Amino acid sequence: YGWLSGLLLRSTVRHGFPYQPSALAFDPVQKILAIGTQTGALRLFGRPGVECYCQHDSGAAVIQLQFLINEGALVSALADDTLHLWNLRQKRPAILHSLKFNRERITFCHLPFQSKWLYVGTERGNIHIVNVESFTLSGYVIMWNKAIELSSKSHPGPIVHISDNPMDEGKLLIGFESGTVVLWDLKSKKADYRYTHDEAIHSVAWHHEGKQFICSHSDGTLTIWNVKSPTKPFQTITPHGKQLKDGKKPEPCKPILKVEYKTTRAGEPFIILSGGLSYDTVGRRPCLTVMHGKSTAVLEMDYSIVDFLTLCETPYPNDFQEPYAVVVLLEKDLVLIDLAQNGYPIFENPYPLTIHESPVTCCEYFADCPVDLIPALYSVGARQKRQGYSKKEWPISGGNWGLITQMTPYCANYLLFFSLVTLQVLYKLKTAKVFEKSRNKDDRPNTDIVDEDPYAIQIISWCPESRMLCIAGVSAHVIIYRFSKQEVTTEIIPMLEVRLLYEINDMESPDGEQVPPLPTPGTGSNPQSIVPQSHPSTSSSSSDGLRDNVPCLKVKNSPLKQSPGYQIELVIQLVWVSGEPPQQITSLAVNSAYGLVVFGNCNGIAMVDYLQKTVLLNLGTIELYGSNDPYRREPRSPRKSRQPSGGTTVPEDRCKSPTSVLKTGPKGNMIEEEYRTDNRKVVNIYFILKKKTKPKNHMVLNTLKPCILPLFLINTDLFSDVKDNSFSRSRSSSVTSIDKESREAISALHFGETFTRKNDTSPSPCLWVGTTLGTVLVIVLNLPPGGEQRLLQPVIVSPSGTILRLKGAILRMAFLDTTGSLVPPAHEPWREHNVPEDKDEKDKSKKRRPVSVSPSSSQEISENQYAVICSEKQAKVISLPSQNCIYKQNITETSFVLRGDIVSLSNSICLACFCANGHIMTFSAYTFRSYPDSRERSMCGTGP
Repeated sequence: YGWLSGLLLRSTVRHGFPYQPSALAFDPVQKILAIGTQTGALRLFGRPGVECYCQHDSGAAVIQLQFLINEGALVSALADDTLHLWNLRQKRPAILHSLKFNRERITFCHLPFQSKWLYVGTERGNIHIVNVESFTLSGYVIMWNKAIELSSKSHPGPIVHISDNPMDEGKLLIGFESGTVVLWDLKSKKADYRYTHDEAIHSVAWHHEGKQFICSHSDGTLTIWNVKSPTKPFQTITPHGKQLKDGKKPEPCKPILKVEYKTTRAGEPFIILSGGLSYDTVGRRPCLTVMHGKSTAVLEMDYSIVDFLTLCETPYPNDFQEPYAVVVLLEKDLVLIDLAQNGYPIFENPYPLTIHESPVTCCEYFADCPVDLIPALYSVGARQKRQGYSKKEWPISGGNWGLITQMTPYCANYLLFFSLVTLQVLYKLKTAKVFEKSRNKDDRPNTDIVDEDPYAIQIISWCPESRMLCIAGVSAHVIIYRFSKQEVTTEIIPMLEVRLLYEINDMESPDGEQVPPLPTPGTGSNPQSIVPQSHPSTSSSSSDGLRDNVPCLKVKNSPLKQSPGYQIELVIQLVWVSGEPPQQITSLAVNSAYGLVVFGNCNGIAMVDYLQKTVLLNLGTIELYGSNDPYRREPRSPRKSRQPSGGTTVPEDRCKSPTSVLKTGPKGNMIEEEYRTDNRKVVNIYFILKKKTKPKNHMVLNTLKPCILPLFLINTDLFSDVKDNSFSRSRSSSVTSIDKESREAISALHFGETFTRKNDTSPSPCLWVGTTLGTVLVIVLNLPPGGEQRLLQPVIVSPSGTILRLKGAILRMAFLDTTGSLVPPAHEPWREHNVPEDKDEKDKSKKRRPVSVSPSSSQEISENQYAVICSEKQAKVISLPSQNCIYKQNITETSFVLRGDIVSLSNSICLACFCANGHIMTFSAYTFRSYPDSRERSMCGTGP
């Protein structure tokens, strides 16, 4: 492994809603929408799948956007008083010209249809005119004092509106913030009319005939003016004001921030406005008001309205506008309202702007998926159309798009599937619908282990070839799904409850109280059988009154109708054990060829046969080592070994030091243990906690029951060892910071067909297990024949004795063949399970072998495969079956790897690592040849 050099990395897709949107524009001919943001970003949207991202170098906020309609160009005005002309006719939009205002602040811009003159209003009340073709100032300036003359004795304020008369482009309507409006004649360079109002102006809009205009004011009123009658408004409207008796003026309302005036041939005009609500509507959501004839519709929005535009059939301002939709830019959403249908329904947004209704908690990327997968997901996803939307096509339909080749799932408390490069939503899966929803406080889920959404997804494992999907949630639950094109009704949801716990031995506190140990699962060789959903576990407390055998969530006990798409195969839940809540799941893997799912946490590991609905393996992390435990753990009192549920015998615990000495603290609330090992003196101090409390030191304990916890772990080599074990990968919020080192969590799982022992001559199915202490263990899987025998005979699980070690928690594992190609896990091809098989298909299934990649028989058996293992601190390449480490790469010394993966890049394999310091590090994997005794030998090694 070596550094990849010469790689040019750039963003290909920018997904999500524009952060802090601030401006909106629309080209009614090209049907392209532009959104500007407070961070200087520019997003262009066309038909679904057409999307472009640009960025102003200065990062200043975009205050206004103006399209050069049907010319493939756009003008942006920024808060740093610069204007930019963008060329949109090229593959990647770029700035052609820029113009900086040094003495005045830009407040408003106007570009008339098919005009080469851009009018720029400023904070001082002046208007400058820019030639768009040369992007230079023309020299024509409309000064504020000449515009208002003697109509006002004070400064009228900044320019808030500029527009030309629809019937005469030589007449310019200028709106000042103070309430003054001026109709300016560009040819004679003087004002024709001046209109004065007591309330401040926020926006102005023309009637298409050019004889009237409407203004919105800060007191929630609208004033309609006849152009030739400047003395007083033709009409004053308070859309949301309470009409008082005796002809008194309505009570003032909130400011109307924007108004648009659109006409139709067949009926009354539309007056559309934002704001203007009564001040007594406390807590009411932001609203868009549509006034049409005698009807007034108030449309509530989920977020604050940033801007809105009315989409019309014609771009010409002097014709009947015929509005058909309203684009509403919200603080965190984009909404399109259909004006042509009764009730004004919204259009279903095809853009993946908001991929979730709650925060994203997990995401996975999958490349080189089967060619039939995206059409299959799109087919079932297209049936998920929600009701109540407009029946018309999405009106923003400009641009063209290319082929879709890859896909990505994202998930929060549900799953969304996206296709790249357009990131189009393909399918959405709600995982919470399998559980009962709490209706009151007493029925809340037993989610003491989390403060967040109890249904949130933490990990997903997906096999694109078989379409098997598995998710792990924060409430220590796992759900397995199958993909089906048929709708089914599940009468009883299959469910398993698993007791997975960390071994804590019996200890007696100094005051003579017996600290209760955590019980172990039942012994015996029979796998745990499925819990009938019609009789769920109801045991809520053990003999000592502690909560026991209770899952965090309650599965529905009524029939569940499942639509085409992903359907529930099995629900697995970890349960409370003697008052201890189940720990959150830290790793997960599913394999369709073996019919197995495995998951682990800081307590141990569990393996489930989802075909037979049985638990095959349920072991504490320490028990995985057997007699080969390389770590010196805290001394514990001897106890008898137990027979794990999977049938594997584990020897007695050997961690107790025979030379340890126990000392009791002065107040009987502390135990000091001292022993020597490897010429080192080790002192462990345990704090006895009898109730939920916070010690007076700086450590916070989350424990909910009496127990003994390590308070300090001190040894003479502390400072030389601490840097290798200073980062814990456990996600569990129940594990206290004080005993993380004592709880070794399962951090990585990988199914494969490889060599499990040094003397193996052929690969076999197995599971590789990685832990937070940097250990990799290998478990051998003995699978029965396929077909009906697979459902009748048990899967035999046994440890191999193989143990590998790295610095830091194990994050990812993969296998390469001798050519350096990635060896994928075995998998089953997808088939429809809800359609009865005919005789030929049954015969084929009996003979079907899992699809896997095996090394060529011509390769030397001694070097058949390579295991690539990545931890938080380093990566190793292990030769199999010899288990020799042929290369080691220390990834980081000052930080740690948050996520790593072995991926295919530019027709080669590489290790990509994302570090906590924000760096992305990529290491190449390739083979080189040495020639000892004129013999060639391929192996992974370092290089440029």
